[in-house]
Amino acid sequence: MATSAPTKVTFKITLTSDPKLPFRVMKVPENAPFTALLKYAAEEFKQNEATSAIITNDGVGINPAQTAGAVFLKYGGDLRLIPRDRVG
Repeated sequence: MATSAPTKVTFKITLTSDPKLPFRVMKVPENAPFTALLKYAAEEFKQNEATSAIITNDGVGINPAQTAGAVFLKYGGDLRLIPRDRVG
């Protein structure tokens, strides 16, 4: 009996506070909590996860209390990490 690998989704996360707009491509299981992706992305960019948010390219904030698969279906894979002190 073969077990199938969990389905994964790919996100391109861009750091908006840096003028060079660095990005990371992350592939995660679709059932992973989006909060885990937010934490990992913040660590990758050396940002504080507690004061960071992920938004769409259109500036729409994303509620992290959902799965990565749900976020991917609603907003796509091209997202931005922004420090909350820059929101407003």
